[in-house]
Amino acid sequence: MKRRSAVLEYEFETVDCDNASGYRLFGGVGLETGAHRETILRRAVEGWRYVGWIPRTQRAGGFIETIDLVFERETPGT
Repeated sequence: MKRRSAVLEYEFETVDCDNASGYRLFGGVGLETGAHRETILRRAVEGWRYVGWIPRTQRAGGFIETIDLVFERETPGT
């Protein structure tokens, strides 16, 4: 009997960090976004696992404008 193994399928979803804002109490700017949480929770309901993130666009000064969240799920092998 031949056993089929699962194959991993990956998808990427872009999250905008441009709308992140906030100032720190002792100077400087602290940037924060909550959009990633909503995306991860929605994908989990759809059967995807969050596995990491990758900067997608970044300014010369180092500010990350958008990120790609990486999701995986098992699909039946062929």
